[in-house]
Amino acid sequence: MAEVAVIESRIEARPEEVGMSSKRLENVSRLVHGYVDDGKIPGAITLIARGGQVVFYETVGRMDVEAGKAMTDDTIFRIYSMTKPIASVALMTLYEEGLFQLDDPASKYIPEFEGLEVFARGTAEEYQTRPPEREMTVRDVLMHTSGLIGGGRQHPVSELYQKAELRGSRSDGTLADMIEKVGELPLYCDPGSEWNYGISTDVVGYLCEVLSGQSFDQFLKDRIFEPLGMRDTGFQVRKDQADRFAACYRREGDGYALSDAPKDSAYLTPRKYFSGAGGLVSSADDYMRFCKMLTGEGELDGVRILGVRTLEFMTDNHLPNGCDLAAMGQPQFTETRMDGIGFGLGFAVLLDPTVAQIIGTPGEYYWGGAASTAFFVSPEDELSLIFLTQLMPSGTYPFRRELRAVTYQAITD
Repeated sequence: MAEVAVIESRIEARPEEVGMSSKRLENVSRLVHGYVDDGKIPGAITLIARGGQVVFYETVGRMDVEAGKAMTDDTIFRIYSMTKPIASVALMTLYEEGLFQLDDPASKYIPEFEGLEVFARGTAEEYQTRPPEREMTVRDVLMHTSGLIGGGRQHPVSELYQKAELRGSRSDGTLADMIEKVGELPLYCDPGSEWNYGISTDVVGYLCEVLSGQSFDQFLKDRIFEPLGMRDTGFQVRKDQADRFAACYRREGDGYALSDAPKDSAYLTPRKYFSGAGGLVSSADDYMRFCKMLTGEGELDGVRILGVRTLEFMTDNHLPNGCDLAAMGQPQFTETRMDGIGFGLGFAVLLDPTVAQIIGTPGEYYWGGAASTAFFVSPEDELSLIFLTQLMPSGTYPFRRELRAVTYQAITD
């Protein structure tokens, strides 16, 4: 049996005090323990909070199998794409200062994007382009409707990204170097016409740099991490954190194999490329503080990060005509279902549970990371969940759907 620890010191209320059942929350333990005991993941941390109070906090298994280290409440994880909501919130703090409008052309702040054209036909070696139907806006960048993609597709534009070494959080150079490269390449499609996951949120990070006059890492520290007390979150694992850094694994057969050993990881060295799309490491406590700020309508412990109306606006569905991702997204995408799911400014949004075929409350918003991490926030239920493990790829097992089921079923009011 896996090593298990219920972190009593982190639990702030009994489930029954906030309309949840202790007995029914045992299903959460059973689910996660099963994955560890069956050898599918090395370990995990699961947190659930309601009404701003943590009611479930459990570690199971190991953070580093090779070193024989048990999972602990202060383990440091690669959160990959769970960086995106943080970056999006950071940019919107500048919106609240009137420094940009969402319908501003991105080229107003990024001259390199002026005159970008759309790939029309050809190969990565020889291709033709055409003018876009409209320019990319700041909102497009926040929504993944920018016409930018990633480097992992079977398409000439994706091949061009790979040749330019546009590798998201694994890129060398700086965000400014990324912008210069993107400015030389065609868009994948017309801005606003499709939802395409890729490097858009790295551009969000660059916009933060341009508009604030600070490096993105310092901007996040000043605007998000220090105000919220997120002491273990950043683009590098510090020396004093190294002993708490989890190993990362990849699926191999019915089990897993080491993918990124803590002692050899690139995260131990200073980074110059501060990826808003997926560059952060964090802890369960830190990310719960971020989620508590979200469930607190933009405020935590008397510190306001965003206005109430701004956060409501960010977590509305911004897809055209109220459509879902299935109407304009990638069917092969694994971070979320497409049917019945909308997208806001940095978050996926549950529109219709019956269409999405997942239990939940309309208006719930969420995201996940490449190493199978996940979180969701339900404003109506004042409910949030964080699940942290380190297994790639993220679509290996249906953690996110199952965790919703075992969490929502524990609500009693």
